[in-house]
Amino acid sequence: MSNQRFQNKVVLVTGGNSGIGLVTAKAFAEEGANIIICGRDPKTLDSAIKEIGVNTLAIQADVSQVSEIESMMNQIHEKFNRLDVLFANVGISKFFSVEATTEEAFDAQVAVNFKGVFFTVQKAIPLMIEGGAIVLNASIGSQTGFPTTSVYSATKAAVRSLGRTFAAELVNKGIRVNVVSPGTIQTPILRRAEGFNPDNTDVFLQHFVQQIPMKRVGKPEEVAKAVLFLASTDASYILGTEMIVDGGMLEI
Repeated sequence: MSNQRFQNKVVLVTGGNSGIGLVTAKAFAEEGANIIICGRDPKTLDSAIKEIGVNTLAIQADVSQVSEIESMMNQIHEKFNRLDVLFANVGISKFFSVEATTEEAFDAQVAVNFKGVFFTVQKAIPLMIEGGAIVLNASIGSQTGFPTTSVYSATKAAVRSLGRTFAAELVNKGIRVNVVSPGTIQTPILRRAEGFNPDNTDVFLQHFVQQIPMKRVGKPEEVAKAVLFLASTDASYILGTEMIVDGGMLEI
């Protein structure tokens, strides 16, 4: 029997319909949580519900739109009246050089990755209980200079900064805030990213593998374990920190 650290807890995972978000939502559910996932695609939301199983609520919402975040929180309030854990996971990436980046590509990434995270947390605060936990999904891209990721990396640096300031503000409400920063992880987001040729995925990943001390790409499950730790009482004295899950790429 698995650990039941989140028995009867109410957990929201944004972008919980695919990739790291879906795997993390499943992990929370396996430990007894009531799960809420959100995403923009109703088909993947329906598929995710079937994969996660019972005690799952799916809400179609675009976190770049504050009104849709507010509507989502209202639905959570009506059904559960509280929120124990928020994993602000949703993010998009568009691979363009500085010269090729359009205003549309810039605005889209900022709207989801930065604005979306900020207002998701803001609107969740009234529902968060004392002893609750928030985990933000950033990226090691905030600390590297990989070409074609200037806007994406900047938005993730902003998320890391939010982790510090949110932690400083919300600790007095009994809410812990921390950040998880994945490295190269095998998820669908890469193949779907605008500006990236999916036919080059294997070559792209192999390039990164050579730079990773562990000589392999990470699994979403490995990020999920870090998120669940930070969200649990096992991390009760951890605040405002960043847990890097990258196979040693940054530090070794």
